[in-house]
Amino acid sequence: MARVKHKYHYIYKTTCLVNQKYYVGMHSTSDLEDGYLGSGRRIWLSIRKHGKENHSFEILEMLESRSSLKEREKELVNEEMLQDPMCMNLMIGGEGGFISVEQQRNRSVAAGKASAKKLKEDKDFRKVFMDRARERMKKRHERGEVNYATFTNRKHSEETKKKMSEADRTGNNNSQFGTMWITDDSQSKKIKKSDPIPEGWRKGRVL
Repeated sequence: MARVKHKYHYIYKTTCLVNQKYYVGMHSTSDLEDGYLGSGRRIWLSIRKHGKENHSFEILEMLESRSSLKEREKELVNEEMLQDPMCMNLMIGGEGGFISVEQQRNRSVAAGKASAKKLKEDKDFRKVFMDRARERMKKRHERGEVNYATFTNRKHSEETKKKMSEADRTGNNNSQFGTMWITDDSQSKKIKKSDPIPEGWRKGRVL
């Protein structure tokens, strides 16, 4: 059954009784006793490690529809919650639903700030973030929005090799020499390699 057609829509909180770490999410169901505890990567790892019996489950709020449920989760599972070391959520809440351009912009900024910090410190978050980024790029490629340039099994021509060997290897004739890309995971820019990387940024580039 499509989630939107289920009878109940609620925000829940699952807490590990061993370490008191928690996960907040949304769920739509027609059976309030379906045994659901969560679907996030960390909550499942916690359940596998400590067992279902060592996790408590509580319904925090009931919502009238799936759309209102999504919006409420976006409000609750926010940047501040993600920074709590006891929180097992990896991503800001919500998955679709109509929001204004201003809301999208604000949430993108919040997500970028949260992501920049977690990408550095949290390997689980980094894996989920990169997996989703790769999946988004794959779908864009399939839709023809981007082209993957690949040099697999390709060789340089003799002329190209000659030009490469004759190039000034000091980099003096290269406008990009001495620079590098940095990103805060919402935008990218170039800085001099000699300049310090600003707080919240890292080496790399957002595609």
